[in-house]
Amino acid sequence: MKFGIAFANTGPAVDPAGAVQFAQAAEANGIESLWTVEHVVVPVNYQSEYPYDKSGRMPGADDSPIPDPIVWLSYLAAATTTLKLATGVMILPQRNPVVFAKEVATLDYMSNGRVLLGVGVGWLREEFDAIGVPFNERGARTDDNVAAMRALWTQDEATYSSAFTQFENCIVRPRPVNGTIPIHVGGHSDAAARRAGRLGDGYFPAKGSHAELARSFEIVRSTARECGRDPEAIEFTAGGNGVFGPSALDELKALQDIGVSRVILPSFLFWGDSRTKFSKYHDEVISKVP
Repeated sequence: MKFGIAFANTGPAVDPAGAVQFAQAAEANGIESLWTVEHVVVPVNYQSEYPYDKSGRMPGADDSPIPDPIVWLSYLAAATTTLKLATGVMILPQRNPVVFAKEVATLDYMSNGRVLLGVGVGWLREEFDAIGVPFNERGARTDDNVAAMRALWTQDEATYSSAFTQFENCIVRPRPVNGTIPIHVGGHSDAAARRAGRLGDGYFPAKGSHAELARSFEIVRSTARECGRDPEAIEFTAGGNGVFGPSALDELKALQDIGVSRVILPSFLFWGDSRTKFSKYHDEVISKVP
C-alpha cells in the first residue's frame, strides 16, 4: 500500500519554508506522494455546489491561499528526492493542453520522473466563466486535452486535430522521463469512472463507502475491457480518512481487498509538528503494512 497526502498545498504548506519542512518530513517517513488541490480563482458568493461536503461549500475561507500546483510542486521538487509530485486534481479543461503539456513534461524531467498527473473536470461553474471556458464542454475538453498532451509527449513530431485543439509537426522537449506521464482520473461519478477506464492510468474517487468504491472500480474495469485496455494496469487510489487509530490496519486491509493500492490522507492531520506526527504515523501504521 502506498500513502499520499491530499490538499498538500494548503495550510502551513502555503508558506515556502513550511512547504519544504512538510514535504521533507513526509518523505522521511514513508509517504510516497503529495497531492495538490487547484482553483485558479474562487468567485465570491459562488452558487455552484461543492460535491464533497454537506454544506455545499469548500472548506475554509474563500480567500484562503491555494498556490498553483505546478509552481508549488516545482519548488518542492528541488527540496526532495523520491517524493512523487501529484496533482489531486488539476482542472484539466481550464488549461491549454499544448502549454500545459510542456509545463508538466518539464517538471517531470527536472524531478527525474516523479510526476503523477491527477485530472478532473471541475465543478465550479463561476470559475470556468472567469477563465472563459464553457462549463458544459468540460468533459469533452478533458478527454481531448489528455489525447493532445499524450501526442505531444510521445510523438517525435506531434500532430493532432480535434474540435478544440489543432497542431501539426510540433516538437515538445524535454520529454517525460519515462516516455509519458501517468494520468489519474479524479471524481466519484460514473462518468469519471468510465473516463478512467477509457484513458486513465489510475482512478481516484474522492469519496465513497467500500461498496460504492467497489462499484466504481468495476465500472472502470469493465470500461477498460470494452476499450481493449488491460483493467489490471489501472491503479486505484482512495481517501484514507479512516486509516487512523486502532482500526487503521483493518481499514487498510478492507481497502486492499477491493483493489486500492494507494490511500490519500488529509494534510491537516499532520499540521503543526509535522515531523513528529509523520514519524508517529509511520511507526504505528505504515511500517506495519505488508
